[in-house]
Amino acid sequence: MHKKLFIPGPIDVELDVLEQMTKPMIGHRSKDASDLQMRVSEKLQKVFYTKEQILLSTSSGTGLMEGAIRSCTRKRAAVFSVGAFGDRWYKMAVSNNIAADKFAVEPGEAITPEMVDEALATGKYDLITLTHNETSTGVMNPIYEISEVMKKYPKVVWCLDTVSSMGGVMVEVDKLGVDICITSTQKCLGMPPGMAIASMSQKAVEAAKQVEHRGVYFDLLELYQYIQKKEYQYPSTPAISIMYAMDYQLDKILEEGLNSRFERHLEMAQHVRAWAKEKFDIFPNEKYMSNTVTTIKNTRDINVSQLNKELAKRGYAISNGYGDLKEKTFRIAHMGDYNLDDVKGLLDNIDDILGL
Repeated sequence: MHKKLFIPGPIDVELDVLEQMTKPMIGHRSKDASDLQMRVSEKLQKVFYTKEQILLSTSSGTGLMEGAIRSCTRKRAAVFSVGAFGDRWYKMAVSNNIAADKFAVEPGEAITPEMVDEALATGKYDLITLTHNETSTGVMNPIYEISEVMKKYPKVVWCLDTVSSMGGVMVEVDKLGVDICITSTQKCLGMPPGMAIASMSQKAVEAAKQVEHRGVYFDLLELYQYIQKKEYQYPSTPAISIMYAMDYQLDKILEEGLNSRFERHLEMAQHVRAWAKEKFDIFPNEKYMSNTVTTIKNTRDINVSQLNKELAKRGYAISNGYGDLKEKTFRIAHMGDYNLDDVKGLLDNIDDILGL
């Protein structure tokens, strides 16, 4: 049975988008491939609100996250973590022998501008990483307020993980001053999994030139320079089939209108929040709630796994809590091409199963 996936990715992909992946293969060194990659990149620049170069990677977002911290940290990285995915960035730094310090908060809390300012005022760091939207806790960090602090430190490279927010929430990369902004295909963009996307500023390019050991596959400078020299070609074979889907889906996204898309995501989020507060409780600090995934306190001590088994019979899926929060919380994502009626259908079924 087909299930509507209200999980933090991968999410449902519309059939017409999936069908694009059945197109005949083309040579990845052909002009057709260059044209495809250029079209996709130019549309993504609009979604990212950037004039900077777009990089495409046949990987999950984790690949470009690792590439960013490895390619652009010259001295020391400050890793700001509000949960599992911020912690992952720190693990990448340590595993790649990159000097880094982690600045973490209690689960459900956000990184504040003051925290960033205090860390950078020491002069120890030349790169920071931040998770915009943490799917484990349902926290969305205040990136616009943080961007004001970043203006005080023009030499620090800012890496931002928008894997679970880009395309569902406005992230104006150039206005914010983000140097490397990373996302993936399989979440708010409503595409199949398998590719990661990043924008890369000139400041980040110059920083990478000063780093000797950048690796190979995720060397962001190599990706950037190859595109410049070879006119939208990549050093290794890209996922052409997913690019076909991206080319098509990005047209649909831009046709819907970015503001309309963001409003639809907020409308779904507000409905889930209102339901959660009435029937359970919200886990994160309500000042920093995500617009793409709601993490809910399991105040009724329900068996989340059993609930999901019952939902599966009705064609739905939600997510249990992540890591230490398993069974203590559960998560309902509301992203991609779903609408308010889809969300209402899910919640009505949960109410019916639980007798709420």
